[in-house]
Amino acid sequence: MKRLPPLPALHTFLITAQCCNFTRAAEQLFITQGAVSRQIAGLEEHLGYELFIRQARGLDLTAEGRAWLPRVQQIFGLIDEAVEQIGEKRETLQLKAPSCVMRWLLPRLMQWQRERPDVPVELTTTVKHGVDFHREQFDAAVMYGAPPDSALVCHHLFDEQLTPVCSRPLLEGPVPLRTPDDLERHLLLHPTRDERDWKAWLASADVHLSNVRGQHFETLDLAMSMASQGTGVAIGDWSLIGDDLSAGRLVMPFELKVRTGLAYYLVHPQKPAPSGPLTELLEWLQGQARAL
Repeated sequence: MKRLPPLPALHTFLITAQCCNFTRAAEQLFITQGAVSRQIAGLEEHLGYELFIRQARGLDLTAEGRAWLPRVQQIFGLIDEAVEQIGEKRETLQLKAPSCVMRWLLPRLMQWQRERPDVPVELTTTVKHGVDFHREQFDAAVMYGAPPDSALVCHHLFDEQLTPVCSRPLLEGPVPLRTPDDLERHLLLHPTRDERDWKAWLASADVHLSNVRGQHFETLDLAMSMASQGTGVAIGDWSLIGDDLSAGRLVMPFELKVRTGLAYYLVHPQKPAPSGPLTELLEWLQGQARAL
């Protein structure tokens, strides 16, 4: 296979062919006229034929030179295009989060994408609350529970605060819901099978219900959706349902919010250091959490 001509010499040929003058080509290339002449002569020797006809009034392209020019223009056009496109390549951030935080996280990621379309985020949801960055290809994750392993860089988002919620029509309906004792006459919606959230809140409120009807759901989102339709009274994390409360889809019949000692955290590996776009996203999400 014949050795390819050197790229700098091809670039010199391109500039020289466009102006057909060694002096003007030297000015555009910021080299001497002699250097331009030597590069062209070296390229012609490499190819085995002349590219220019040297004349007193200047230069003309030979038939071979005219055949080379559009091809070299195409080569450097492709290089310019590649530099531009690769330089602007978007870094898609890979984020993992448990499904219980979706009610808070998803609207904010949609807002992020509207404000920063140059930094797209791909979100993976899971019913599990952990992440293994050694085995899973994520840039960062949202975790729920106790403070994560010290081997991770951890940013606190907000604490879990449990409170009952329901629809306004149910609150203002024919069955009173004025005190926690009135819950005995309503269907309790449980976001977990073990009913731990309702048990924790009722214990803090010092309420003992003797005959309670309940319905269980696999996720917080399902329980909140049923509550907003007036099906019953759900127990939810005040930090996660703020948008529903602000929009009036849900209301809090009681002021009591119970802290469980658990929280939501943003985590990422210590190494490698987070990229600039990831750092921006993490700081932005922390700002959204502080706004609570």
